[in-house]
Amino acid sequence: MSQINPYEKFLGGQTPEGILPATPKAIATYLEVIGAERAIVPPALGKWSAAEIVSHLADCEIVFAFRLRQTLAEDNPTIQPFDQDKWAAQYSGIPAAQALDAFSALRHWNLRLIESALPAAAGRTMTHPERGAMTFQTVVETMAGHDLNHLAQLRHIAELTA
Repeated sequence: MSQINPYEKFLGGQTPEGILPATPKAIATYLEVIGAERAIVPPALGKWSAAEIVSHLADCEIVFAFRLRQTLAEDNPTIQPFDQDKWAAQYSGIPAAQALDAFSALRHWNLRLIESALPAAAGRTMTHPERGAMTFQTVVETMAGHDLNHLAQLRHIAELTA
């Protein structure tokens, strides 16, 4: 597993171009199976509920949006890491459908940027304080692997519900 992209192992040869646009629909499909009432129930002690997972994905889409745009606008910026658990402390009471709406809108906006920036911007660099040097393409690949990681969690919750 790459230290630069901790989600690389989830890609399994798949491309971000295939994963990123499909994620909102996949989330919606899982949430339909899970249902609104079950979406707020964690699958196990210490695990996020489906609604919390989707809220996390929406928050991460904001983070990825800023990182991508900062990398295009600045020469080798240092990007800001964040503590996902501290951000998750705010998720209580957010309906999964509302989080999905936010995620979907942000993803659509990010896809427009990615499609217009690649392949020319693929090698633009940034520095992550914990992971080191990264490229625009690495962030795109991280987004895709991150999606697959959390889609697997949602699939697991859906399977428990079915």
